[in-house]
Amino acid sequence: MKRLGYTTLLIGSLFSANTLATAIPTQTLNKSLHERLPEDIKKTGVLNAANNGSFPPYKIVSNTDSIEGASVDLANALGELLGVKIEHFTVGGLPGILSGIQSGRYQFAIGPTGDFPPRQAKNDFVDFVREFVVFAVKSGNPEKINTLDDTCGKRIAVLAGGSAEQVIVKQSQACTAAGKPAVTVQSYTDQPTSILSVRSDRADAFFSSQAPLTYFVQQTNGQLELAGTGQHNGFGDLYQGSVFEKDSPLTPVILAAYQELFDNGTYAAIMKKWNLSDNMLPAPGINLAK
Repeated sequence: MKRLGYTTLLIGSLFSANTLATAIPTQTLNKSLHERLPEDIKKTGVLNAANNGSFPPYKIVSNTDSIEGASVDLANALGELLGVKIEHFTVGGLPGILSGIQSGRYQFAIGPTGDFPPRQAKNDFVDFVREFVVFAVKSGNPEKINTLDDTCGKRIAVLAGGSAEQVIVKQSQACTAAGKPAVTVQSYTDQPTSILSVRSDRADAFFSSQAPLTYFVQQTNGQLELAGTGQHNGFGDLYQGSVFEKDSPLTPVILAAYQELFDNGTYAAIMKKWNLSDNMLPAPGINLAK
């Protein structure tokens, strides 16, 4: 794996996957799908996929040579199905991922990345999960952060360039407009550093996707807990998926490959293995966010 930051490596090594013993089926090459791949990909036999470092349980950095997680299992299954090798490149922050896709350095990002209509102007999404956005806070929730309104005057960590950052910046403006203290927004490039900011008292909460936050909270031996669950927290229905350049010829091929993984039970097995059954979609789809 390329360009891994020291912090991501260090923290990734501290977390072990708490997964279920679920067998992941081996895929048989689908020659029809392989033939639909762009010629340059068929020639090299390689797909370059960007990621943003540790995003458990989808991507967990374990050392300089490997990553694991639900997205990695999906990537492996896609590679077997399409007859290509998927190489993973770690990029600092979502803006870097999207610009790398636009420039052609990477063919796609397996994600899952938030699908939002403004992002669809330059990108297409093959959505494969539904997500929720909540807070990770110190055990006992000493700052009483249960809703967006509770974040006024608080230090809130978010992922740089992500949708949660946009929501919390907007909330800060709402706080000052109401005569309350602004939110101190702390933007980080990866999940582990963001979680550490709460554990080390640099931040009062981390506002991010519920699935990875659930994973991290489970690893903290009771130091952290979730807050703000069961509500929208500034979002509507949240779809997440793999990201491609707009109108990429690769997009419909990956959609068809995902559909086969849905149909043959591989998707469900992977999601079950990583305790993500509640995030499953009945079928993948392109640009489901409206």
